[in-house]
Formats: sequence, structure tokens, C-alpha cells
Amino acid sequence: MTESKAATAAKPAKELLALNPKQESEFKKKVQEAKKNKSGKGIHLTPGVIYVGHLPLGLFEPQLKTYFGQFGKVLRVRLSRSKKTGGSKGYAFIEFDCDEVAKIVAETMNNYLMGERLIKCRVIEPEKVHEKLFVGSQREFKKPSHPAVARYNKKRTAEEVTKLKNKLLRKESKLRKRLAAQGIDYDFPGFAAQVPPKKQSTDSMNASTCSDDTTPVCTPSLLERRKSMVVDDDVDDEIVIKMPAVEKDEECSSEEEEEEEGEEDDDSESEGPSEEDDKAE
Repeated sequence: MTESKAATAAKPAKELLALNPKQESEFKKKVQEAKKNKSGKGIHLTPGVIYVGHLPLGLFEPQLKTYFGQFGKVLRVRLSRSKKTGGSKGYAFIEFDCDEVAKIVAETMNNYLMGERLIKCRVIEPEKVHEKLFVGSQREFKKPSHPAVARYNKKRTAEEVTKLKNKLLRKESKLRKRLAAQGIDYDFPGFAAQVPPKKQSTDSMNASTCSDDTTPVCTPSLLERRKSMVVDDDVDDEIVIKMPAVEKDEECSSEEEEEEEGEEDDDSESEGPSEEDDKAE
């Protein structure tokens, strides 16, 4: 059976002959034109591109190509994905081999409920289709090795933290300068407000915290500061200590009391011998 089929396939096709021998040349021309038109129909088909939005979770390139392949031949599928995480953004572009099929798909699938979502479909005009829309759509998608979530949550060393902090502060300072250059008076806390304040220096820690305190805190730094100060020779450096008036009054009263006690003792001594003389008499 196979040998007979191969033999029949190897034989050339029979030529078509016109019924009227006089019209044979015209008939052959028409047959050739019909063959050309028949073979050219598949080449001149204009492809159509549709936009599909509100896609549910779990629909990726293979699932989209399989599902929309029931309407017609799907040439290319471009699913928009996040470059950082690799997840779907919820919309895609699908190219069909015929624009008429694309119109039918857009009319049929628009507002179609799928996975608790209403799918939005519309045809994109050929003039609005970007030339690089389907660049890289034939390659198999590979998930990024370090997505943004993993990079954000990874443990960093102290050097990396300081480097990142300085970078953010530099960017913020540049932004403030640009705003000032444009004449915009706008103040915002930014990253600088989140940086913890620096520790106080030893001089500020040694200074007296109480303003009403008349007695200064004698610390080494304060003494050095006093030594470094220039003192005039004409100024009298004598220190005079003034005692309060209350203490003087107390001293005077105590002296008077001592004098009175002394006088009383003298009186008692003088009165003693007179009494003894009276008793002797």
C-alpha cells in the first residue's frame, strides 16, 4: 500500500484542458491566475491584536494561548509582568493571524466573567501597535532570582545600613536643593527626621543644667576653659566674704548674755560675806 501511494504521489498532476481547443491558451491563463489568487489569500491576511485586561490570578502565557486558541490561530502572546517580583500585572496582548478573528474575540470576551472578574477586551488598531510590543514574547519566562521582597527583607550588616542611610540622605538633600532652585519654599521631615540625634559632647554634659544654680559645676573641662581665658592685671582678685547680718546679731546677743551672767556671779560673791557677818554678830 505504501509503495502504491508513493508511486501515485510521484506522478505529475494532469493538466486541465479546455473543451474548445481554440480557447486553450485563454483557459490556461485563467487557471494560472486562479492558482495565484488561491495561494495568495493566506499570505495577505492581516493579523489582529487585542488587549485583555482584568485577568484573574493563575492565568499565564500557556493558559492564555490555550484558552484563546479555540477562536483561531494565536501567533504571539505578551503578558505584562513585574520586573522585580515576576508576578502578573493583570493584562496581556494577544495577536491572531486574522483581524476578523480578533474582532470576534473582542466582542465575545468583553465583560466575560472569569474567576470572579469581568474580563475587558478590545481590538487595538494596527497604527497603535508598537513595533516592540511582542519583543521577547517567544522566550520562556524565568522568575528573578532575587525579587524585591527578598532583597528588602534580607539581613544587612552595619556597614550596609550606614551606606544605605547616607545614600537616602544624599538624595533627599539634592531634592531640597532642586526645590530651592525652583523657588519652592516647602519643608518636609523626610529621612533626616528619622535619623537619631547624635550624642551630646563632654562639654555640654559637664555644663550646669540648672540656670538658677549659683554654684558652677567644677569639672576638668570647665577649669581648663577658665585657665585659657585672659585675665586683666588691673582687676583686684581679692575675695571678700560677707557674713549675713543675722549672724552678727546672734553674736552680739550671745556676748551680752555672757556679760550679764558674769555680773550676776559678781553680785552673788559680794552678797555672801555680808550674810556670814550678820550671823557672827
